[in-house]
Amino acid sequence: EDVHVPSRRVLITGATGLLGRAVFKEFNQNNWNAVGCGYRRAQPRFEQVNLLDCAAVHGIIHDFQPHVIVHCAAERRPDVVESQPDAASQLNVAASGNLAKEAAGVGAFLIYISTDYVFDGTSPPYKETDIPNPLNLYGKTKLEGEKAVLENNEGAAVLRVPVLYGEVERLEESTVTVMFDKVQFSNKSANMDHWQQRFPTNVKDVAAVCRQLAEKRMLDPSVKGTFHWSGNEQMTKYEMACAIADAFNLPSSHLRPITDCPVVGALRPRNAQLDCSKLEMLGIGQRTPFRAGIKESLWPFLVDKRWRQTVFH
Repeated sequence: EDVHVPSRRVLITGATGLLGRAVFKEFNQNNWNAVGCGYRRAQPRFEQVNLLDCAAVHGIIHDFQPHVIVHCAAERRPDVVESQPDAASQLNVAASGNLAKEAAGVGAFLIYISTDYVFDGTSPPYKETDIPNPLNLYGKTKLEGEKAVLENNEGAAVLRVPVLYGEVERLEESTVTVMFDKVQFSNKSANMDHWQQRFPTNVKDVAAVCRQLAEKRMLDPSVKGTFHWSGNEQMTKYEMACAIADAFNLPSSHLRPITDCPVVGALRPRNAQLDCSKLEMLGIGQRTPFRAGIKESLWPFLVDKRWRQTVFH
């Protein structure tokens, strides 16, 4: 039997991660021939490629000849970057620059996923043209990664996104979903940050933006440079936790808002809201309301399923 293989090819790095899985699925379901690569968790579903191995990266790109590469792989945990700066710089900067060079070699459009943490959070909302000033090493390595990508591939795109959540394999995969246990177990009070202003963004929406950007680029070579995408609901972690409680009819009185600037861990920007009008003007974008998105994401992790019966029976 003839199996239809779509002619448009996309390679996704970090395809085993929270965002990478969503990007793979989005392209795969929209008539793209998608190949994902990962490292530790790759087999059997994805290709195992060490992005620090230049020969391996060259090999997969030359064998597959992708039209588009979405580079999701990164060390994205600020506190880990602070404690392992060299390893983080290798992945976030050196590997990204090399990938950009290889993409240019086969004429592939590279989308490099970056972060709102390139900004210091003092004068939001931030346009793509605003001067970055990262407060922590994570933001610095991602900004250096942006520069390495654009220096090695002038036709590449940088897509900055804020805190992500979505269908997780483990609650710890996202700083949004990791709060669910504190919300569910209401027998002990839980301190929640109520200082940093965040814009939780569903990975499905970022994936849709990546695909729309790729498809627009196939028609228009001027689509390149830096772009921003973000959810548009402003919430502190405390407010997210309350919204999660509300979505599942759980109590929230045990959650305690802490309004002081956090003193432990890497410095965080107070409010790094991204202005997304550049993509919106191109007709690109998708936003899932937080309550709907978080309910879908956390449903499998709901401990007390009795509530499920009362709602649906």
